[in-house]
Amino acid sequence: MPNTTYSKEHQNYLRRRRLHVLLVRGAQLFLLLGFFVLWEVAASRGWINAFIFSQPTRIWAAMLRLAREGELWRHLGWTVWETVLGFSIGTVAGILIAILLWWSTFISKVMDPYIVVLNSVPKVALGPIFVVWLGTNITAVVAMAISVSIIVTIMMMHTGFKEVDSNQIKLVRTFGGTKGQVLRKVVIPASVPTMIAALKVNVGLSLVGTIVGEFLASKAGLGYLIIYGGQVFNMSLVMGSVLLLLAVSVVLYYGVTFLEEKVSRGRT
Repeated sequence: MPNTTYSKEHQNYLRRRRLHVLLVRGAQLFLLLGFFVLWEVAASRGWINAFIFSQPTRIWAAMLRLAREGELWRHLGWTVWETVLGFSIGTVAGILIAILLWWSTFISKVMDPYIVVLNSVPKVALGPIFVVWLGTNITAVVAMAISVSIIVTIMMMHTGFKEVDSNQIKLVRTFGGTKGQVLRKVVIPASVPTMIAALKVNVGLSLVGTIVGEFLASKAGLGYLIIYGGQVFNMSLVMGSVLLLLAVSVVLYYGVTFLEEKVSRGRT
């Protein structure tokens, strides 16, 4: 049996650390609940216009009604599925293109100005083009999500590949390693932190692209509910969809964070 007895100083340190975590979590929960309570009170007492800003009780009732009708889960599922699909395709394609640019200096120099131009173009402007090309369906929405995330992935990963320690690469090449072996044994392992950072950025960008795509070309999803609610002046539906969107973004982000922790444990 390993000795698990800690010194008094270490026990005090652990106790203070647990207390600090509880205080942080408590403060976060207090701020969240306080915000909704203040919102409800302000709307009930007329400090803000409840028709324009809605209020938590109305939003809750609207979401419950959608849930009972089965519409809430359909729209939520569409948005999550389109985001995950766009995020996955955009990330994988971006990493593969970044590998190609690292592999060929000639292609990298040729494509560099085009990548800069594509990165500077507001992706929202591409939405109507995708609608005309692909129609008002899930393909256009996913294409929008991909367009938002892929360029960022290419730029981040290509920069990460170029910043790998050149001495490690020279060492592998000195022992007769091929370029493919350098990529597999040195470049990709050394770029895992950059890859995780790209995933964290992309999960938010993909969700933004999905919502913009749903604004323009979808008959389902949280973006569609936001547009529809605004058109019929149902602000409870709009605010509820926005809050659900915030919840989805948090879940997706912590999903990537969980993946980061698993990868970090595997590397130690």
